[in-house]
Amino acid sequence: MTARFVLALLAPLALGVAATAHAQDVPGIEICTVEKTMERRTSCLQSNVDFLQKTINKLTSDHQQKLDAANRQIASLQKLVTDLRAEQVKLTEDMKKKADAPPAKDAAPAAKDGSK
Repeated sequence: MTARFVLALLAPLALGVAATAHAQDVPGIEICTVEKTMERRTSCLQSNVDFLQKTINKLTSDHQQKLDAANRQIASLQKLVTDLRAEQVKLTEDMKKKADAPPAKDAAPAAKDGSK
């Protein structure tokens, strides 16, 4: 066997052992039923409870920030709609006033020959 072949066979095993040893340092839910003593099982369960509470608090905070941002955006959009409606009413009134107003003196003179 070549050294490369042996290395190719042993590399996944070495990585698997390293990943298993490192996984205990990652916070998360542990299987507490494997613990033999009541103290270790209680400690394991408390660790799970602490992890879940931290996770819930983080998710609550994240979602509250998203809700606050969405509420600010909604308020901004509502103000924009109100402003646009007010502008539309103003333009409508201005157009109505122009239509009701007599023609300006600068308008082209009407035909004087009596034809309509």
